[in-house]
Amino acid sequence: MTVICWFRRVLRLDDHPALAAAAQEGPVIPLVILDPAEARAHPASAQRQAMALPDLDAALRRQGSRLIVRRGDPAAVLAQVIRDSDARAVHATEGLPFARNDGLGAAVERAGARLHLHPLADLVPRGSVLTGGGTRFKVFTPFWRALRRTPIDDPLPVPRLSAPDAWPGCDGLDWPEARAAMDRGWDVVARHVQAGESAAQDRLDAFLDRVDARYAQRRDVPAEEDATSGLSDALAVGEVSARRLWHKALNAQAHGRGGIEDLLRELAWREFARELFDAVPDLNRTCWRPEWNDFSWRGDNAQAEAWRQGRTGVPMVDAGMRELFATGRMHNRVRMIAASFLVKHLMTDWRVGLDWFARCLTDWDAASNAVNWQWVAGCGPDASPFFRVFNPDTQAAKFDRQRRYRDAWLDPKAPGARDFAAAAPRSWVLDPDPAPLVDLDRGRQRALDAYAAFRR
Repeated sequence: MTVICWFRRVLRLDDHPALAAAAQEGPVIPLVILDPAEARAHPASAQRQAMALPDLDAALRRQGSRLIVRRGDPAAVLAQVIRDSDARAVHATEGLPFARNDGLGAAVERAGARLHLHPLADLVPRGSVLTGGGTRFKVFTPFWRALRRTPIDDPLPVPRLSAPDAWPGCDGLDWPEARAAMDRGWDVVARHVQAGESAAQDRLDAFLDRVDARYAQRRDVPAEEDATSGLSDALAVGEVSARRLWHKALNAQAHGRGGIEDLLRELAWREFARELFDAVPDLNRTCWRPEWNDFSWRGDNAQAEAWRQGRTGVPMVDAGMRELFATGRMHNRVRMIAASFLVKHLMTDWRVGLDWFARCLTDWDAASNAVNWQWVAGCGPDASPFFRVFNPDTQAAKFDRQRRYRDAWLDPKAPGARDFAAAAPRSWVLDPDPAPLVDLDRGRQRALDAYAAFRR
C-alpha cells in the first residue's frame, strides 16, 4: 500500500516519527508542500526551508527514493497527490507550533486516504511533564527541574524506504514565492546559511567537541562566533531533532565536556515555550496575563519603522537589527536588548516586534518567538518584570567591550554593514550615523511612569 509522508518542518530522515511509521506500511512518497501563504508571512523561514531541500532530496535518493515538492494550499495539495498516486494513507507531524491542522483530515478523507498525525520529536510529549497537582508548569525553573528528571526517549534511526511503482509529478525544489518575498535579501541571507541535515549533524558534533565550562559566559558575547552551537535554524526547520541533540550532549557530558548543563537548560526553555503555546495557541496575539492587554503600548509607528530598519541611533540595537535583516539571525543577548528597547524605550506593542521577527528570522519558531517577546514585555508567564529596563549602552559596554560586534554591522566598510546595505530594500534610508530616537534615561522614565499608571 503506497503511503505519503509529508515532511512538515521535519526536513531530515533521522528521528522522524512520521517517516518511521510510514515506512512500516509500504512504499513511501516523501512530500514537501511549499505554501505561498507561509512564504508571504515568514519569508526568511521559508527561504531556510527551501535551502534544506536539496540535501534532503540527495539523502532520499541514496535510499532509492526521492523528494516530491508541490506548491499550494496544503489541504488541496494533499488531496491532489493522493489522487495522483492512489495513496491510502498520509503520515505527517502535528502542525503546532508552526501551523494548525484545520481542514487537513477532511481533505485527505475526501480524497480516499487516512491522515495520521505524529508528535514532533521534541524532548517529551506535550502535557506529559506536570506539577505535583497534575497541571502544566507556568514557571520555568521547576519545569526545568522536572524535565531534567524525566527520561528522554532515544531518537529513532533512519528507516529503510521502498519506492512506489510510479512517482507523482514534482514542482521542483525552488520556492519562488519565498524568493520574491525576500527580494534583494535572498542572496545575502543565503551566504549566512549552512543548510541540510548532514551539515546540521556536523555542526552539532563540532560544537560538542569544543564546548567547555565557559559556555554560559561566552554565549552572551555576540562577537564570539563559535561560542554557541549555531543550530537554532536547523532545529526550527527540523534538520536535527531536539532528542538527538539532547542525547549527544549527554554523551559529551559523560565524557567530561563542560557547559553541557547550560546547553540542556536552553533546550528546556524551547520545550517550555512549546508547552505554553500548546496550552494557549493564540499566545502570539494575546497577553498571557490578560490585564496587560490594556497596557498603554503604542501600535505600529514611525519609530518602530526606524527600529526595523536599524536606525534608532542606539548602536547596540541598530547592530542587532542589521544583523537580523542580513543574516536571518540575531544573537540571543542582542535580541533581548533590541526587544526591550522597542517595548520599553519606544513604548511600542510587543506584537509589532514579534511580527517583524517572524518575517526576518531563519530560525523562526512561533512558540519561542511569542514566549520570548512576552518575557521581555513583562506580560507573559515567568516574565522579566516590566520595570527591569535594559540600558543598551550599558549592555554594550558589558558584552561588546571592544566594539567588535557593533563595528561589524555599523562600520560602512565592514563586511556585515555591506551585507546589510545589499539586502535592504531600496526604499529604506541607510543612515550610517542616525540621531538617537529617544534619550535613554528619559525613555526609561517614560516606561516606568506608564507602568506606575498601569498598576494604579
